[in-house]
Amino acid sequence: MAFSYEFIGYLAAMLTTLSFLPQAIMTIKTRDTGSLSLGMYSMFTLGVLMWLIYGLYLRNVAIIAANAVTLVLAASILLVKVQNLLGKR
Repeated sequence: MAFSYEFIGYLAAMLTTLSFLPQAIMTIKTRDTGSLSLGMYSMFTLGVLMWLIYGLYLRNVAIIAANAVTLVLAASILLVKVQNLLGKR
């Protein structure tokens, strides 16, 4: 069986995407975003969106799938953070 570098891409995509799941679940469940940086999550979410666009351009399934899921998770966290900031006014 030949080694597949594509497998590494899919594995990396799965691991980095799944790493956001615990944070997203906890943030949505507790609504606690006090220790999360608005700047970091804003830049990260925009970066993930750009990776998704790049993956669509390349038609690379691993990049598209990973960044589509990560975008939903990161945007969910960012949305709760913004809601909390607006609610504290």
